[in-house]
Amino acid sequence: MKLARFTANGNAHHAQVGAIQNGRIVALTDLVPGVPDSIRGVLAAGPHLRERLEQALVQHKGGLPLEAVRLEAPVPEAQKFMAIGMNYHDHAEEARRAGVPVPQNQLWFNKQVTCITGPYDPIYKPRVSDKMDYEAELGVVIGKRCRYVGVEDARSVVGGYFVCNDVTARDWQFKSPTYTLGKSFDSHGPIGPWITTDDEIADPHNLTMRLWVNGELRQEANTGGMIYNIWQQIHELSQVMTLEPGDLIATGTCANVGIALGKFLQPGDVVKVEIDSLGFIENRVEAEPIR
Repeated sequence: MKLARFTANGNAHHAQVGAIQNGRIVALTDLVPGVPDSIRGVLAAGPHLRERLEQALVQHKGGLPLEAVRLEAPVPEAQKFMAIGMNYHDHAEEARRAGVPVPQNQLWFNKQVTCITGPYDPIYKPRVSDKMDYEAELGVVIGKRCRYVGVEDARSVVGGYFVCNDVTARDWQFKSPTYTLGKSFDSHGPIGPWITTDDEIADPHNLTMRLWVNGELRQEANTGGMIYNIWQQIHELSQVMTLEPGDLIATGTCANVGIALGKFLQPGDVVKVEIDSLGFIENRVEAEPIR
């Protein structure tokens, strides 16, 4: 199932959760009475509710065309947004050639959740950064509260997958050993376009991921290029913290990030990230508005 958060009829203040079928989106409240009003809540309710929703969706003939709605960030209220650094073999080699130390263990940082924005919303070039970069990534959303998860059991706690751009202010990233500041500027966490539940993806480690800037292909890799796979990542995180439904994980980027090419993002640029079976997000870079 593809679960999306959307607004319709120009009502930007009334977001609904829906399921996508045949190019249309159906509000979950039209499928099952009393359904939670967030994707996080739907995931937390467990597989029984999702089975009911899927059965009702097959019988439903209504809904709105996707082009008639605006897709919003699917999980804007996530409690955590964790991301792993240098987790693709080619990106680690790219870093090594540039003289950046390659970690010997999983390198984790958090993107503050205030960075989360929608799949087609603008991303803002900060007034205080001249080195705004892109990172195409496969995103994972946790579907079940868990702690101390074994590698062999990790898939059972996955709610689904999404497309992510781990937008980074490189100058701020390297000012601090924790990376957090450079990864957490407002709007630097576009995600979406929806959550594709785990049952629809046969192997999340065999998906092609691509990123374009202004139509120029910059990044392309198979998700099998990860150094630490998704199950190892969940195992590692769960040794430290309780993972909750709706928590987000960005699983790493591949080679040819902007800093390696000497090409940073500027206002007017359009960044598109696409992953097989998960759809795409596309965000225009704009100058940070003066507030």
